[in-house]
Amino acid sequence: MALFLHFVMACTGLKVMTLKIKQLSGNPGTRIRLSGELRFEHLQEVGTAIQGSDPRVTLDLEEVDLVDIDAVRFLNACEAQGVDVVNCLPYIREWMFQERARENNSERS
Repeated sequence: MALFLHFVMACTGLKVMTLKIKQLSGNPGTRIRLSGELRFEHLQEVGTAIQGSDPRVTLDLEEVDLVDIDAVRFLNACEAQGVDVVNCLPYIREWMFQERARENNSERS
């Protein structure tokens, strides 16, 4: 099992937002465990980690406590591409559901 660990820091004003990414390669695929705040500034790095992984990828959000709308849309896109998104807080899952419903309704209009 390989472990890759790196931190993504984004400065916005005076606040530094940190996201820790642990990439665990094993059987039956790769688990990418995220910790901290998942925001727009971090999505490219997470996307790169997903692309560099085995075909079967799981995003583990157990330690993610804050997301923004861009992160919610990113997570929905990941699921649509077959990435499992697990262990997220109920508010994140609900926001993902609501955003999918909103997008589906706007496509029908």
